[in-house]
Amino acid sequence: MNFRLPKSERLHSQKLIKELFDKSSSFFLYPFKVLYLEGEETNGDYPQVLFSVSKRKINKAVSRNLMKRRMREAYRINKHLLSESSSQLFIGLIYVSSDIMEFKQVEEKIKLILHRINKEQKNENE
Repeated sequence: MNFRLPKSERLHSQKLIKELFDKSSSFFLYPFKVLYLEGEETNGDYPQVLFSVSKRKINKAVSRNLMKRRMREAYRINKHLLSESSSQLFIGLIYVSSDIMEFKQVEEKIKLILHRINKEQKNENE
């Protein structure tokens, strides 16, 4: 099992980020707003993910970075829960709470998000 999260698995292309925000499906699972988009098969079959914490909600950069680290770690450990699909998957995880959550809580929410993305992906493919 590969527990790494290399740059190739992080969404950093401005064009793809804009497309994610414009054309994606979304749902809300407090404290996350989740955007996901199935794209054409491009550079690999692994999902690419974006992590975001609003400056309006959490003012201090230290706290924003802490939340992003917790989100990345929870995703990295549980990314195996995403099923293998034939198309590229782009995911945006936006933290919308003004409170700083403990890692255990963040991890539980990320697990629920990954299961829900799997379920919705299966429904779209059928």
